[in-house]
Amino acid sequence: MNEPILEVNDLTMHYITRAGPVRAVEQVTFSIEKGDSMGLVGESGCGKTSVAATMMRLLPENGQILGGSINLGGKDLLQLNEEQMRAARWEKIAMVFQAAMNALNPVYKVGDQILEAMQTHDRVKSQPETRQYIASLFELVGLEPKMLDRYPHEYSGGMRQRAVIAMALSCQPDLIIADEPTTALDVIVQDNLLREMKALQQRLGMSMIYISHDIAVIAEVSDRIGVMYAGRLVELADAQEIFEHPLHPYTFGLMSAFPSIVGPKRELTTLPGEPPDLVNPPTGCRFHPRCPFATEICVEQVPEFRPLVDDHFVACHHPLETADEV
Repeated sequence: MNEPILEVNDLTMHYITRAGPVRAVEQVTFSIEKGDSMGLVGESGCGKTSVAATMMRLLPENGQILGGSINLGGKDLLQLNEEQMRAARWEKIAMVFQAAMNALNPVYKVGDQILEAMQTHDRVKSQPETRQYIASLFELVGLEPKMLDRYPHEYSGGMRQRAVIAMALSCQPDLIIADEPTTALDVIVQDNLLREMKALQQRLGMSMIYISHDIAVIAEVSDRIGVMYAGRLVELADAQEIFEHPLHPYTFGLMSAFPSIVGPKRELTTLPGEPPDLVNPPTGCRFHPRCPFATEICVEQVPEFRPLVDDHFVACHHPLETADEV
């Protein structure tokens, strides 16, 4: 087993509001080995993007990190001052943001924006050499070098997403976080882009975190999958293991909501109810108001996030392997 390049331990972050603290991330723990990829999935509002923003230290003013650690390459990112963290961004950890158009400045050419990121981290050599390097990044992500001199509005949605990926690669970081990288793209472009990102990751030996609400999409490119619900990580295992043996009722519910093109026809099922209010989350297991297997202990006690089978972690008092109904 390789040494983990990233270790997140008991990470807790709340948004402070007038109504009270929004418990967006609570005691999240996972690790990633060098060159591996992890998918982080769950419904909208479950805390996926908040985990990424906390790791990047790009929180709004009301975001407050209350505990835990984020060890990347032997350094705890939460212990770095702002200047040290600015140096770590792009060089050690980079992010492909969900809305690519919003991540690019509309009045600057795309190539100049990538150049600026490299200049900030003293990655610029001679002007011709740097331009050639950025052009090679464009070719790597499937863009023609001539697009360096175009503005963001001259790119299609898929091209903008590729440009943001090239920007994330520009300083050769150890870890890239891709937050909903295929949002608003048609399914053909989605599939092509994800395949290209996976090929890039393997070719360059990077580690990646993919964030999405679509567990079926993420499974194609992830070695491991973490499932989040209401600010907590409720299940973590290899991608194949998650699909073949889901242990948490929420994970099972997510997969039951997606159709299969290879399996027998079946009626799709949806999870009853809605995600909880994270200002006043349910006691005990936060999923218990929607769970068909909930008992009194689920209401009273927070389930421990523990390994149940080998390297398969779950936070549930009644995992599906012990439920008579499944």
